[in-house]
Formats: sequence, C-alpha cells, structure tokens
Amino acid sequence: MAINTEKTPHRLPAGKRMNGWLALSPLLVFLLVYLVSSLVARDFYKVPVAAAFIIASAYAMLITRSVDKTDDKISIFSEGAGNRNVLLMIWIFVLAGAFAATAKDIGAIDATVNATLKILPGKLLYAGLFLAACFISMAIGTSVGTIVALVPIAAGIAQETGVGVPFMTAVIIGGAFFGDNLSFISDTTVAATKSQGCSMRDKFRVNLWIAAPSAILVAALYVVLGLKVEAVPSAQAVQWLGLVPYLLVIGLALAGVNVVTVLAIGIGVNGVIGWVTGAYDWIGWMASIGGGIGSMGELIIVSLLAGGMLELIRYNGGLDFIIRALTRRIRGPRGAYFSIAGLVSLVNFCTANNTIAIITVGPLAKDISDRFGLDPRKTASILDTFSCLVQGIIPYGAQMLMASGLAGVSAASITGYLYYPFALGLVAALSIVFRFPGKYS
Repeated sequence: MAINTEKTPHRLPAGKRMNGWLALSPLLVFLLVYLVSSLVARDFYKVPVAAAFIIASAYAMLITRSVDKTDDKISIFSEGAGNRNVLLMIWIFVLAGAFAATAKDIGAIDATVNATLKILPGKLLYAGLFLAACFISMAIGTSVGTIVALVPIAAGIAQETGVGVPFMTAVIIGGAFFGDNLSFISDTTVAATKSQGCSMRDKFRVNLWIAAPSAILVAALYVVLGLKVEAVPSAQAVQWLGLVPYLLVIGLALAGVNVVTVLAIGIGVNGVIGWVTGAYDWIGWMASIGGGIGSMGELIIVSLLAGGMLELIRYNGGLDFIIRALTRRIRGPRGAYFSIAGLVSLVNFCTANNTIAIITVGPLAKDISDRFGLDPRKTASILDTFSCLVQGIIPYGAQMLMASGLAGVSAASITGYLYYPFALGLVAALSIVFRFPGKYS
C-alpha cells in the first residue's frame, strides 16, 4: 500500500478540530483496555501493553474523520512514530538490550550483586541503592543512563535476597528521577530555565527545597523498611573483572559521555572480557547481542505505537484543548502555579516525554507567570518537578519501559512502589500552597 509522502500538518486548523474530549479519548481507550483487561485476568503480566496500544491506535485513526484517506491517517501516525525523540529512545533500547545481555553472559551481574552484598549492610541495602541512584543521576543528568547502569544490578540483588524485583526496580527509578529533576545538565533543566528566562543555578536553589526533603523522607523510609532485611553475602568469591562493565558505564556517564556512546563502548568491552575469560567466542558474542536486542522488541513496538497515537491526539487538537481548559479560570498566584503544574502534567501524560512537555508548555507558562507576577525561578522548578513526577509513574514512559524490560517485570507492577516520584509531587504541591521557599514564591 502506497503511503502519502507529502508532509502532513501536525494539527488541524482551529475551525476543523474535533471536540477536545473526543480528541483525548484514545488515551482513555488505552488505559481502559489495559487496566480492565488486567483486572479481569487478575494478572498484569498477561495483558501485553502493545496489544492495548494497537487497539487505541486503531480507534484514534477511526475518529480522525477530518482526514478522508487511510493513507493520510497512516502518514500522520507514522510522523509521530518516526519522531526523532522516539527514534533516539529506540536506539537506546537496542543498545541497552545488547549491553545487558552481553554483560550478563560474562557474569557481570553475578559479580556486581556479590560485591554489593558484601559492601552494603543488609539493613541499609534499600537506602544505599536509592542514594547511589540519586548521586549518579545527579552527576550524569539522565534518568535513562542511571536506569541502564543500576536496574540489572538491583534486579540481581532482589533475586539473591528474596526481595521483590518490582520493589527494587522502583528504588532505582526513584533515585534516577532525583537527578533528572535537579541536574544542571539534564534536558528538563535546560528546557525549563530557557523557557522561563532564569539561570540554572537559581532554579537549582528553588528545586532543592522540593527535591531534597522528598529524597530525605524516602531514604528514611527505606532505612525503616530495610530493618527487616537480612542480606547474607554470597559465599562465592567476587569475580572482580565482572565489575568492569558497570563501573565503565557509570564512569563514562559521569564524565558526560553520550549514553549511546557509553552503551556502544560497553558492548565492545563486554566482548573483550568474554574472549579473555572464555565466556564466549566471536559467534557467541554476536548471538548475545542479537538476543539482547530481541528482548527489547516489545518495548520498541510500544514506543512506535505510543508515538503514533499521541501524534494523532495532537493533530486532532487534544493538547490545545487541555491548555485552554486549564488556563480559563485562573484567579491568583497559587491557582496560576497549580495551572502550570496541571498543564505540564497533562501534556506529559499525553506525550510520554517530560522534555517535550516542558518545551510545549514553556511559552504558555511564561505568559501566565508574567501575568500573575510569578517568580520565573519557581515557575521553572514547578515545570521540571511535575513533569518528572508524571514521567516517573506512567507505565508507557521511556524510563519505566526501559526499567521493566531490563528487570523482566511489568511496568504496572512497579508503579505501586514508586515512593520518590509521589513524594516529590506532594512536597511540590505543598510548596505552592504554603509558598516555600519564601524568597522565590
């Protein structure tokens, strides 16, 4: 079937847009299909996310009646699926799968788990992993890089100690979003500060009043929960050479190397270690890479389907509808801050990309901030914080998909253990209500 290659506009002209709720309804269809089916089956593992997305995507095409030809609808859908951010995420999935598989086959996970259990007292296991994730994500400015480096280790520790894998995965995801929200080199920090016209340093000072109390509360909770843990170090000797892949990934990421480059180097190093130790030969290394890439197949399909469906929502005016609805009845500074928080949250919910959500909402947030005399440093912090909150909990976000794929559990099973993102949202809401920090509110 031929596809129309002419560039399709991203949105309908205002006079031709459909009802806003109808434009947003594909997202509701996805949620209903996935959640209801999982509840009926009494098992979130039995319902593939990709199946729910393809049903919702077909529905999104059906309701797009302003476009007559099916080819044109597919063209719009394909623009979203082929968005450069979606494709970059897919390349990371491909390399992360290959890295995880080759690292596992040379014994890197077992070596790192044994070393971690020897170093960390059992009662500080949860808090130690959370703080390690916070530090690494803060240094490298990317939640995805942190998740790639630490989730396989956390999953291995969970299996060794009998702790639930979804819980341990959530510990890493929480720490990963601490840095995503605060780091000076995070995409969200750059987008938020540039859109509001403030410095990164000032935004960091405001944001720290929100992120630091949240992290302290969650770390304290992990200490309490860890009191019941009795992690006995493995009797096996630690194969220290197996630590090299993860130490290399963390070190390169801390040095500011692009995550794609980091993973590519890691795959090569795993190959060298495998040949030296006899874990595999050239054919074995290639087979390990292929198996790792194949394990990410569902995540790649979900990313493409989500990108396409969300593009149809944008085309039909769903995002514009959200923007108009949330800004219609603002009365004062608190309402203005909450409208910005709600706006970036909903757009993030629809786009599954916190950086894109901030870029989309940023100009409107700037207008609201100027109109109600809001502090741009606080506005930038609110944009970043609430986008990270939503990105950290949606089961179809890149970070959750990556973590669930590496850990071998469903994204839905992780959500209930995401203490840090929810704590971050609560403290951020309180900062609006009680206007702290006072200097910036």
